[in-house]
Amino acid sequence: MPCVFLRIHVASSVTGSVFFKLYMGKLTPIPQALPAIQAEEDVLARLKEFVQDKEAFSPNTWRQLMSVMRICHKWSAENGRSFLPMLPADLRDYLNWLQDNGRASSTIATHGSLISMLHRNAGLTPPNSSPLVFRAVKKINRVAVVTGERTGQAVPFRLENLLELDALWSDSTSLRLKRDLAFLHVAYSTLLRISELARLRVRDISRATDGRIILNVSYTKTIVQTGGLIKSLSSQSSRRLTEWLSVSGINSEPDAFLFCPVHRSGSATLSVTRPLSTPAIESIFAQAWRTIGVGETIIPNKGRYSAWTGHSARVGAAQDMAGRGYAVAQIMQEGTWKKPETLMRYIRNLQAHEGAMTDLMENSTLNHNNA
Repeated sequence: MPCVFLRIHVASSVTGSVFFKLYMGKLTPIPQALPAIQAEEDVLARLKEFVQDKEAFSPNTWRQLMSVMRICHKWSAENGRSFLPMLPADLRDYLNWLQDNGRASSTIATHGSLISMLHRNAGLTPPNSSPLVFRAVKKINRVAVVTGERTGQAVPFRLENLLELDALWSDSTSLRLKRDLAFLHVAYSTLLRISELARLRVRDISRATDGRIILNVSYTKTIVQTGGLIKSLSSQSSRRLTEWLSVSGINSEPDAFLFCPVHRSGSATLSVTRPLSTPAIESIFAQAWRTIGVGETIIPNKGRYSAWTGHSARVGAAQDMAGRGYAVAQIMQEGTWKKPETLMRYIRNLQAHEGAMTDLMENSTLNHNNA
């Protein structure tokens, strides 16, 4: 039976202990390391097609798939289970194993959906369609809720925080702080995810008639279309981004990424091939937190969210819009959310005192006291 090596590419033959991966039509030997999948010829053909079309999925989705495959394949091998195709009973036990090892219910759901995705693209019946798995997932979710699990949420980076930093950093001669301030302005103003912010290039900038900056975002996690997405910046945010472009010297290179590393010597390291890394972006939020946020008392959320992180500006902007009475549809449009329930997780605390019963009780108490 043919053997498939799946990581980023698929292999279809084995010679000794060395697998071969298919890369741009060429077979290249690589050390045996990741899942080797036994498959029928037709399944093998579909897997090859799946990998060849991986650009249909976001890089993050593909990375998640690879991670889930490694974990699930290792569990299957250690427990004598079939990995592909996976039996419903095996998937049930695998999901229960994830819960027993402390994985959040949302993470377990991701594992289940990606295993289903792999099966569908291999032309196999997903084990998730079985009532056995359905009941297991329902049980996992119920146990998670009953035992107190709550969806994690980044510490919000609010407008007041941005303005406080602006007052502290806007006159700084530090190139790094110029970049960080411009980045935080753009992050808050656009509600873009950090991967989307990192992809912005100088050529994506245009100007409105009053001089304010307009950003042409090519695509987002939820919007992939040739027309892209347009984001406009306020006058203040436009000034901060313009200052960064001017002092960094990157505004003369259209293909340069908008935000690039700053060398310890104090000069910008222009890049047209590699966007600013996630750790570098996280360090911007960490520096902001050290500057003005350390005095806040934050109860760690799921052991992770105790300071500002890459998602904080997105969460804070959504909460500020909700607090100022903007409609859910407007906030969803700004943040490119497709599902209202995703947004509601971000603003749930703000919405808690805006319910119908709270309004009823408050008005009733007020009327009684005035009687």
